[in-house]
Amino acid sequence: MPPDPEIFALAQLVGERLVKRQKSIAVAESCTGGMLGAALTDVPGSSRYFLGGIIAYSNASKVELLGVSEVILMTEGAVSAIAAAAMAERVQKIFRADIGISITGVAGPAAEEQKPAGLTFIGLANPIPRSVRYQWTGDRWANRRQSVLAALQLLAPELEEPIEVY
Repeated sequence: MPPDPEIFALAQLVGERLVKRQKSIAVAESCTGGMLGAALTDVPGSSRYFLGGIIAYSNASKVELLGVSEVILMTEGAVSAIAAAAMAERVQKIFRADIGISITGVAGPAAEEQKPAGLTFIGLANPIPRSVRYQWTGDRWANRRQSVLAALQLLAPELEEPIEVY
């Protein structure tokens, strides 16, 4: 299946900026099941900046593969700002990447942990971990697609050249 044109264009832009800034990236994904990693590697030459990814769908895999604290998952849940930030930070360290990015959410249609379908958090460690909350309103596919787009949209300005002030 050919890549989504909108996602591909944004992934290509992010890739160009990663190359220009000589930065590397690693991804940790839950609800998107590898879609972000696939989008980044759809771009020819992505081996220059993409180090790898971890699909940590279950809570156990978030703990065992990423080293996310069980306390975070029990108190805040896997779909939370702190879990997303922890996932991004851990994948950054595991792969020794300049940037770590993560996606965790409720793709839908069913909700879990009293959290609505479409609730998504994207974590970014560049270098300090943080996260952004999103609420999508589409079906499962649309929510996952929007999450990948949002992750790439979050990355793009992070990689812009700094403005010189005189």
